[in-house]
Amino acid sequence: MARLLTEQHGMVACYVAGGRGRQLRPVLIPGNLVDADVRSKSETQLPFGKIELLDSRAPWLAEPLPAAAIGWVTALTTAALPERHPYPSLFAALSALLTAICHAPSARGWLPGLIAYESLLLRELGYGGAPPDPAAGLVEFDTQGQRLERYLLADRHGNVMGARAILRERLARMG
Repeated sequence: MARLLTEQHGMVACYVAGGRGRQLRPVLIPGNLVDADVRSKSETQLPFGKIELLDSRAPWLAEPLPAAAIGWVTALTTAALPERHPYPSLFAALSALLTAICHAPSARGWLPGLIAYESLLLRELGYGGAPPDPAAGLVEFDTQGQRLERYLLADRHGNVMGARAILRERLARMG
């Protein structure tokens, strides 16, 4: 099983044959950009997916801070978005954020983007709120975390917020 965020169809779950095998396991890691051919025989049936890697984020998963950030944003997106509802602005923002996480020289380069992405996610799902102050840094990150936990992740916060706690711990070491 894989959950893919697409620009036109939103979050789509599909079965990927051989997904746990040696060839596809490295392709199906969180954050990778893939080309997917997803088909189903009927609307009620789980679709089958053929996946091809376009851009791998695997090299950054060896670094503790980028790995925690990639883990958090992908877990948040997967847990918060409903199936098959397109959110093109979230797709574009997540893609830009993942690129920033992988290519910025430090977390100071991508932390404002992460805070803005969380705020955009809240607004897109109808929880409103003012745009964040990216200059506030970790204070805004903590405030936003409380909103995410209360609104988006109220019924499943333990699993997903654990990824955020790991990221927060690693950001605290940044100084």
